Amino acid sequence: MPNNPPPIDGARVLADLNTLRGIGTYRTGVHKPTFSDAHMGSLRWLAERLPEAGLAAEVDGIGNVVGTSAKPGPKLLAGSHLESQNFAGWLDGPLGVVYALEAARVINPDATIRGAVEVASWCDEEGHFGHFLGSRSYVGALTEADIDAARDRNSDRTMREALASAGLAGRPRVTAERGRHVGYLEAHIEQGETLESADLSIGVVTSIVGIWQYRIVFTGEQNHAGTTRMAIRKDAGLAMSRFCVAVDESFPKLSGPRTVWTTGRMTLDPGAPSIIPGRAEMLFQIRDDDAGVIARLEQHLRALAADVTAQGGCVVEVERIRTGTPARMDAGFQDAIEAAARDLAGGKSLRMPSGAGHDAQVLATIMPAGMLFVPSIGGISHHWHENTADADIVTGAAVFVDACLRLLASTS
Repeated sequence: MPNNPPPIDGARVLADLNTLRGIGTYRTGVHKPTFSDAHMGSLRWLAERLPEAGLAAEVDGIGNVVGTSAKPGPKLLAGSHLESQNFAGWLDGPLGVVYALEAARVINPDATIRGAVEVASWCDEEGHFGHFLGSRSYVGALTEADIDAARDRNSDRTMREALASAGLAGRPRVTAERGRHVGYLEAHIEQGETLESADLSIGVVTSIVGIWQYRIVFTGEQNHAGTTRMAIRKDAGLAMSRFCVAVDESFPKLSGPRTVWTTGRMTLDPGAPSIIPGRAEMLFQIRDDDAGVIARLEQHLRALAADVTAQGGCVVEVERIRTGTPARMDAGFQDAIEAAARDLAGGKSLRMPSGAGHDAQVLATIMPAGMLFVPSIGGISHHWHENTADADIVTGAAVFVDACLRLLASTS
């Protein structure tokens, strides 16, 4: 690592982020669903910037933007994503991409620094068509059949149709060259209030949760709401409600210290005021950074479903529809981020797990990976009120670039 590492340009970082904020603006945030005009405009913006950092840019057949360097020496991969949740915040994703771009601008042209930072924007981290489709493609974990099956949750159009509309059909997908990178580093807003409430500047991520999601279906008997006696009803909606209460009462006895669970959607069929629902469905999610804890809770979830079915009123079926493996962040990457925070953020850092999923957990399946967080004002994310103070953004960028320098120097 150079004795006097080159400084970042904080004004440039803020300007880049605000430029991206101006593409697909919605209130104080953005609306950039995957493959929308705003998302594609953001990808083009990045591809045009990468040559400024000595990188050859490519937008591949899944919508990833990958910038590669011909500079001799070790290569560090860095990035995040540029699409957003619907009507959401301006920093979730772009912060990590701009930090990676700034690191490449600072490090790559400097002949005194051995090695280079390569930049990536991963497509569809937000799950409009699936889960981590871009990063999964890059690590070789996404098949053509997966792409054929993927559909837009906003419109039900196929991913193939969306790729064609975006002008990406027929392009090859870029996959990782194993051994090329010393690892992958990602920055992100915390999306919680831990850092802000403790007056800290940097979160050093230790692990990323696994996310397991379920479709739970209750099948009863549809009938007239006025003529069917209460004693003989098979009300799927009532069974679902009681099931949710049973989950909330029993899960704390089996969970870990940071386990969370959420019923994100409940629907009744036919959903009319004068008809007893004969079918009900809920989407349920469990998150923890210990796969053993999630497996234990899933077993209990299925036991609760079997108990309801055995009572003879309604039949309950539990289908797991998403399995996200927890990931541990590399110890050396954690040390590099913490050392950079000690020098550039007054040591105001905290080692902490991530309760949200990130592309880093996918990259961690093939290379060492690390993440750093910056504070979120009020802990708000996935909403247009999402924000981070300019000073925290600039401090985070400085720590990120310094950590990149440390990681490249560690391979010399």
